[in-house]
Amino acid sequence: MGNELVSEQVIEPKIFMIRGHKVMLSRHLAELYEVEPKALVQAVKRNIDRFPSDFMFQLSWKEAGSLRSQFVTLENGSNELSKRGKYSKYLPYAFTEQGIAMLSSVLRSRRAIQVNIAIMRAFVRLRQIISTNKKLAYKLNELEHKIEKHDEDIQAIFEAIRQLMAPPPVKPKPQIGFHSNY
Repeated sequence: MGNELVSEQVIEPKIFMIRGHKVMLSRHLAELYEVEPKALVQAVKRNIDRFPSDFMFQLSWKEAGSLRSQFVTLENGSNELSKRGKYSKYLPYAFTEQGIAMLSSVLRSRRAIQVNIAIMRAFVRLRQIISTNKKLAYKLNELEHKIEKHDEDIQAIFEAIRQLMAPPPVKPKPQIGFHSNY
């Protein structure tokens, strides 16, 4: 990746939803920061007070297995990542947006600052996309209710027209003449 800034297109596929949080994994962050995953985790552990559980958490084996199956096809294309057992010994850490922001104070390189800026922009962009989709869904729902109301009104109009078009009910004519009650 060199000294060039990391694009959002590279970052966004590395953002996952785990335990209700948008997170990035320690190994993906290490790759972006151009450091070894072990070095990243050691830097975090030296500054563990900066990473409460809502900033960073370690995945369970089940979560790690589930994620591994999601991007195994991506890894098989890369010789470095497809080495047997490279990441299977240790459970990865997941960093929330706040945890990633905190990483820039722990990893004090120029690269870390640039990558963090790009990552923060990617998170903001994702929030905007989600917000836009929510607004669109709300407006669509509103429109649907209006149409349903209009449909009900139109049905009522048609019913009134049918009643007006229907011939008046025929009243039985009174019989003329003598009636016997027997």
